[in-house]
Amino acid sequence: MEFAWGVACVLLGYLVGSIPVGYLVARWVRGIDIRLHGSGNVGATNVGRVLGNRWGLLVLALDALKGGLPVALLPKQLLPPGTEGFLHWQVAVGVATIVGHMYPFSLGLRGGKGVATALGVVSCLAPHATLIAGGAFLICFGLCRYVSLGAMVAAAVFAITQFGKYGPQLFSGSQWSLGVFSVLVPALIILRHRSNIGRLLRGEEPKYGSRNSAADEGPGATPPTGG
Repeated sequence: MEFAWGVACVLLGYLVGSIPVGYLVARWVRGIDIRLHGSGNVGATNVGRVLGNRWGLLVLALDALKGGLPVALLPKQLLPPGTEGFLHWQVAVGVATIVGHMYPFSLGLRGGKGVATALGVVSCLAPHATLIAGGAFLICFGLCRYVSLGAMVAAAVFAITQFGKYGPQLFSGSQWSLGVFSVLVPALIILRHRSNIGRLLRGEEPKYGSRNSAADEGPGATPPTGG
């Protein structure tokens, strides 16, 4: 029964992650399909560019909550007390939630890049590394104004911090899933930014708030890229 309840937690995590917050906010605020505006992404950055910073921050907060709450609540509520491998189930729920955001069934598997949702997940699983990664993002973004670069730097710093804190013990029997998570999820986030990497290398990536942002060019200015 423990396994069945654990699987149920993971499936529910994916369903929560699949809630297209940015898409729904854009529909509610302005009656638009956010996928047809700016970069075509449903995440907080594109919502902020198209609708304004306050709506981008709202989406950021809600996406983070939909990542953190399933990890914090679902295993505790559904798994029997004293379940062996409780941390592993928490990690599995976190991964499912991030994947749900990136590949939501509700939007034909075309979602965001998972940064805000991952923020909520790692805040529960590894708060120390999350604080350091968040600081790295703020420094990088403050210096260059590239949200994409800041997100990738933060993902890399999270992984490095986890290894610095735990060393080889990160892959021990009691928390091996957290070790795998600390490598694969940052790598997946960076991979989801591959189009941004290309634009950064070509000098074409818009800075947040810049007047030449794709969001300022109107609906359908660029095809949906997931970023």
